[in-house]
Amino acid sequence: MVGNTEHYSASDWVEDIKLAQEAHIDAFALNMARGERMNAKAIADAFSNAEALGFKLFFSFDYAGRGPFSKDEVVSWIKKYAPISAYFRHQGKPFVSTFEGPDQAEDWHDIKAATGCFFVPDWSSLGAGPAVRAAGGVAGGLFSWAGWPWGAQDMETYVDASYVEALNGKPYMMPVSPWFYTNLPGYNKNWMWRGDHLWFNRWIQVNTLMPEFVEIISWNDYGESHHIGPIRDHALVAFDKDSGKAPYMYSLDHHGWRVLLPFAIDRNKNSKAVVTYEGVSFWYRPTPKRACDTGGTTGNTISQLQMEFQPYDIIDDSVFFTVLATESVKVTVSIGGAESQGILRDFPDGGVGLYHGSAPFNGRTGNVKIAVWRKDILLAEKSGPAINNDCHNGIEDFDAWAGGGLTSKASRPVNPIS
Repeated sequence: MVGNTEHYSASDWVEDIKLAQEAHIDAFALNMARGERMNAKAIADAFSNAEALGFKLFFSFDYAGRGPFSKDEVVSWIKKYAPISAYFRHQGKPFVSTFEGPDQAEDWHDIKAATGCFFVPDWSSLGAGPAVRAAGGVAGGLFSWAGWPWGAQDMETYVDASYVEALNGKPYMMPVSPWFYTNLPGYNKNWMWRGDHLWFNRWIQVNTLMPEFVEIISWNDYGESHHIGPIRDHALVAFDKDSGKAPYMYSLDHHGWRVLLPFAIDRNKNSKAVVTYEGVSFWYRPTPKRACDTGGTTGNTISQLQMEFQPYDIIDDSVFFTVLATESVKVTVSIGGAESQGILRDFPDGGVGLYHGSAPFNGRTGNVKIAVWRKDILLAEKSGPAINNDCHNGIEDFDAWAGGGLTSKASRPVNPIS
């Protein structure tokens, strides 16, 4: 999902599309709110560059941000861009989604008749069953926004299962997100959800459920800290004093969450993947969870009818890592020069695939270095920014930094694994 593109240049679109293609992402969902002055230019630029690069795009109409769209406006957008080769199609039909908008569900009978679109909305506010039945079952499939865990629990698939059951064979678009932290008083948003093992867990769950579609939340939503694309200073509009009114600019580099995406995506799309290179993805919060004042941030949010927690009660001070390898590995994590062995908790069947674990801070601060070993052979070594007790305006930054890379060829030939 892509937004925040008002000040995008052509080179921004080109770089983002090429990075997405390198990660084996098929399409961008263009998140668009009603009546934004950026829409006409940003969408035209997006399609122009996507068409030149052989990439796909589709509309995701945001009915919550600035109110509902009219039927005529939705029809106009789809009719204008659906004929373009860069528009993503399913079963020959232009694919269209939403963020909320269930009160306008009846509109989609006319929109579908006028455009022939394949309609997969996010009507999470209704829940799976009511969303399937809305407007007599107008949706061709459903997207869920429930991509984050509850409290101190790791992510599970109960909500996903409720959608699969309710849809009864219709396509499900499963949400996958690496993180969530937002502190934007201008939008009445100040909460986090536990991210610790989320990125790894979610891709394993995708491989188990095998949904028709997967949507990554997000490519560049910096204000909610779940971006996997590059940070662009001119796209950080959510932090402005006139909009989000953020107490500080908390967005950190997340490039590491793209490192192993080709493997995860290929395994999902093709039921198999070839391990050609080995490497590591790792992430952590550079500020220990009790170093600063919470700034009023809660774990979970009452705005979504959830029980709230103190944020430091639902997260761990650890360096989290996922290693792509063809044989068993050992991981060491150094913080401030003090080394410890990473604790592996997940192992791939047959020894080929993703190894996942973590290493607690244990009070250590300083520069971070992670090393992946096979016996006495160093396979990968990567560094990250220092862990320290510095506070931004006295407030805790609950965002994570994510790094890593593919650093060596596979140590032996590997057959495709399923």
